[in-house]
Amino acid sequence: MAAPREPEVIRDKAAMRAWSRRRRAEGKTVAVVPTMGYLHQGHLSLISAAAAAASADPNLATYPSDFAGNLRKLASTGVVDAVFNPPDLYVRGAGRRGAASGGAISCLEEAAGDGHETWVRVERLEKGMCGASRPVFFRGVATIVSKLFNIIEPDVAVFGKKDYQQWRVICRMVRDLDFAIEIIGSEIVREADGLAMSSRNVHLSREEREKALSISRSLVDARTGALKGNTDCKQIKNKIVQTLTETGGQVDYVEIVEQESLVPVEQIDGPVVICVAAWFGKVRLIDNIEIDTRS
Repeated sequence: MAAPREPEVIRDKAAMRAWSRRRRAEGKTVAVVPTMGYLHQGHLSLISAAAAAASADPNLATYPSDFAGNLRKLASTGVVDAVFNPPDLYVRGAGRRGAASGGAISCLEEAAGDGHETWVRVERLEKGMCGASRPVFFRGVATIVSKLFNIIEPDVAVFGKKDYQQWRVICRMVRDLDFAIEIIGSEIVREADGLAMSSRNVHLSREEREKALSISRSLVDARTGALKGNTDCKQIKNKIVQTLTETGGQVDYVEIVEQESLVPVEQIDGPVVICVAAWFGKVRLIDNIEIDTRS
């Protein structure tokens, strides 16, 4: 039996763009799956979705960080042709902070003034929920994803719906800036007991993990209740907060919003999503569930 084919590793931005253009000139579809952290089955499901979107001859590029282990996992799928792992995706400041952090340094923070000056903002959708406690997070997401799109020039990009707000931010950015890219939202992949798969789950103790199941269970209960007629959002949110708190969680937020606009609603009478973020121990977990009482 042949060994799994390892993807080509590309670190240079110009080389990545050239690779993508060659594939498209051959009539192939290029799909990108942007990722960070340790790859798990949830990430691999995104790759499967990308392969399906790219039809029979997929060419995929992904952006992992646990490099050696991730390469083995990507090779095992048999559908990943290239991994884009650039050391210089951002323009970094010349000062000590830029060198030490390895990240983007705003020119406002860098004395030398040569840090990253250009940002992409999706002004309304980036506010609230995860954006409330992380006010510049989605600015970074939109900027880095737009850079990846400009470098890779993909036909398709796949994002997980577990990061629901992020997915909607990217969808709106693509629409507003006329990127010629199909954005696919891939459904949440869960453990057998219902816990949403996340790289952070490994940091939960056995007891914390058991308590964290209250997130998915409370979301399922909320959807069941809504489909039976309990559509008062205040009551639903209060019950979820109570459940998570009683099981030892520290709630960051519970919001019920319209699926596309992320506008909060008071009554469920159309497509909505319940989004939850809560701490169990030192681990912050997010999860959500879509509901449409009309169907």
